Amino acid sequence: MPLSRRTLLLSAAAAAASAGPLAAVARAAARTPKVLVIGLDGALLGRIKEADAPNLDALMAAGLTAPGSIYANPLAPTLSGPGWSTILTGVWPDKHNVKDNSFTGSRFDRYPDFLTRIETARPALSTYAVSSWAPLTDTVFSAKVDTRVSTPGAEYDTGTTARAVARLRDANPDAVFVHLDNIDHAGHTYGAASPQYLDAIHGADAQVGQLVAAVRARPGYAAEDWLIMVTADHGHTDAGGHGGSTLQERGTFLIATGTALAPGSVRHDVKMPDVAASALAHLGIPLDPAWDLDGRPVQRPAPDDFDALRGSLGTRVDETGIPAATVGFTHTPPPGWSVDNSAMGGGGVTEWRGWTFTTDEFWTQAQRDQNREGNIRARNVFAVADGDEWSDKAVTGTFDSTLVSPAYPVTGGGPAVLTYTTYYRHEAPQKGEVLVSYDGGTPVTVRSYTADVPSRTETVALQVPAGASSARVRFRYTGGNNWYWVIDGVGIERA
Repeated sequence: MPLSRRTLLLSAAAAAASAGPLAAVARAAARTPKVLVIGLDGALLGRIKEADAPNLDALMAAGLTAPGSIYANPLAPTLSGPGWSTILTGVWPDKHNVKDNSFTGSRFDRYPDFLTRIETARPALSTYAVSSWAPLTDTVFSAKVDTRVSTPGAEYDTGTTARAVARLRDANPDAVFVHLDNIDHAGHTYGAASPQYLDAIHGADAQVGQLVAAVRARPGYAAEDWLIMVTADHGHTDAGGHGGSTLQERGTFLIATGTALAPGSVRHDVKMPDVAASALAHLGIPLDPAWDLDGRPVQRPAPDDFDALRGSLGTRVDETGIPAATVGFTHTPPPGWSVDNSAMGGGGVTEWRGWTFTTDEFWTQAQRDQNREGNIRARNVFAVADGDEWSDKAVTGTFDSTLVSPAYPVTGGGPAVLTYTTYYRHEAPQKGEVLVSYDGGTPVTVRSYTADVPSRTETVALQVPAGASSARVRFRYTGGNNWYWVIDGVGIERA
């Protein structure tokens, strides 16, 4: 006997429910991917949580919240030009070369904005950018973008929002960027600790609500798969202003909702360049290694061994510049790792005695304006050997500590590649050494550091001896009252 239409529908619904998250992703893949990026200039995540911001609160509850931080001088000051260039291009200032709001020396030809990359890869897609700050749509976004609108000053964020809502409602855009400026204006005028700053967040929240409502009211919404991302270019001091190196000025965030993002999730591995990479990936545009992007899609998290330590980090012991409540260091390595301090000197600042596992918000506040803010490519929890901070209390001997990796599987007689993220600031007689041993044999130096190395990902080609089945990496830092070395994202792959 044929089943009724109602029975068929109920059976289909039950099957879809029982299939779980994988089925949800598969259903989303059948829908048309679209992206909305909303920029809230000068917004602080902590103040958003304190403000009356029901729409942003709802987005956080529905998806991902990722607090983050950016660079400071000498890489670039915490200004809008470098900040938005980083977000829109997917690379840090050492690549796009925007150092201030004049955009002099920018390399947008080599590192274009993400809407331009969309147009280059898939010109049939519809791209739209509207901004309350004209340099973004006049300078950063290229002429390849289908529509670029700089809102007249008299209209300000109200006009920006109205134009974006109309585009979302009346057209069929695939990728939209909207920039709102009034939070930054309130920060400059009244300071981030003021009620006016909270009021500006409330006003921007209402505009975010209009944009999200316009997306959800689209006639074809049920057949569309929207990734919505909200972010900021920098923070503000309590008194007002930005450009310096305080953690508050360096503060940024990503709030994102989409099929691949768990409701109510919080992550600490997200960086500003990830916005562009996430938008491209969501639209199905492969990230070409030749683009040299720093961002990686938030939909594809890639935690390393050190990140698992975040829940076991502690508060300060000897440090005084770090707020007492800030959680951010441990000497206990993750499983499989070890730290050899057999040659390590005595005394010194507890937090930095030998290799330490820490975070940006903890380490950079130990001492500002000594380039620690330039550690841009390490994510979440990373390892630091910091002879400079260790020596801030009386010490005996020298700093001599070795970070030892687990044994990675390799193929005897074949090639392999060691990768890791590093950041090294040098002062003689300091030295950093990377050593590799096979099957417990004698470690051999494969790379040395005796001069400054900016934040970057290193790749070291290895030739595995015949018969070897495992390789272990050692990072040895020796020195005294010198500088520091950061290591993150370590791995060995068979080539």
